[in-house]
Amino acid sequence: MIIETSSWGNIEVAEEQVFRFDKGIPGFESYKQFALLEMGEEPFGYLQSVEDKDVSFMLADPFVFYPDYEFELPDSEADELGIDEQIVIRNVLTIREPLEQSTVNLLAPLVLNPIKRTAKQIVLNQSNYQTGHLLWKSSPSTTKGDK
Repeated sequence: MIIETSSWGNIEVAEEQVFRFDKGIPGFESYKQFALLEMGEEPFGYLQSVEDKDVSFMLADPFVFYPDYEFELPDSEADELGIDEQIVIRNVLTIREPLEQSTVNLLAPLVLNPIKRTAKQIVLNQSNYQTGHLLWKSSPSTTKGDK
């Protein structure tokens, strides 16, 4: 399938890359279909609306940056998404200048079922996570002992 994007023009995506968000994404409820565009081995990717070329989100695999990241997916959410075993977790990034100030939203992960291609952004209740954790806990150029 060919989809139109603002950043890359028309691109071809496989049906397996398109996920259905039955309730949309908070703030973007009218958009239901998004293509997950992964970047090979990189921990980054994009979630591109199939319905609007101007709606996309930069994503990251949270476990690359926060290996201890964990949360309990409520049974009701797992049932709604039809999740049995396979699950993909991605989190939305906010890119800032300088790049070291970029943040990741750990409070509201995107939960994707790669088998049924269903997805939902889950807001974690009673969590210590926030919407703006620094992507890099310290500047990549900072070494131990630096302040």
